[in-house]
Amino acid sequence: MLRKIAATLAIVGVLAAFGTFGALSVFTSTAEVPDNAFTTGTVEISTSSDDTALITYSGMTPGDKVTEPLTVSNDGSLALRYAVTSLATDDGKGLRDQLLFTIKTIDVTTPLTPCDDFDGTQLYTGVLGGNPAINVIGDPAQHAQAGDRPLAASANEVLCFKVELPSDTDDDYQGATTTATFTFDAEQTANN
Repeated sequence: MLRKIAATLAIVGVLAAFGTFGALSVFTSTAEVPDNAFTTGTVEISTSSDDTALITYSGMTPGDKVTEPLTVSNDGSLALRYAVTSLATDDGKGLRDQLLFTIKTIDVTTPLTPCDDFDGTQLYTGVLGGNPAINVIGDPAQHAQAGDRPLAASANEVLCFKVELPSDTDDDYQGATTTATFTFDAEQTANN
């Protein structure tokens, strides 16, 4: 029996020695990956006519028209797409529905004088606006819509706006007034 106890103690001792030996024989190493920073991009659209009238005409007579260029800029760090709506007032005479409103891209013939020939690609032609606002370029609803205009980060493009009082306009429109507000809505294109 003493022999059994001695053998058991010897086995336990050997196992304890292996356990201690095993714990001391483990190599370890640690690596850190510091400074994992995250920054969101920006979507920021502006126009060359922010907060001021783009196109006006007082004392219009049938056949008069006015054309103006407008630069649309992506001041953000992300590619975007934009849409344009037009909201126009009505003094009861319906001038907003009588005026012919057209938007085109920059001139093909004379791009350095962007809207002189007014021969770019037509983006919209129709009434000046409505109340509620009407879509004149694309659709401000989220996600890609037909007619939305893409614009790369830090890029810009020139659009040509023209408003015309048709030559067949009758006396009902004398003294009529309307004011239009063009709203540019932009959203990111990535993951959208």
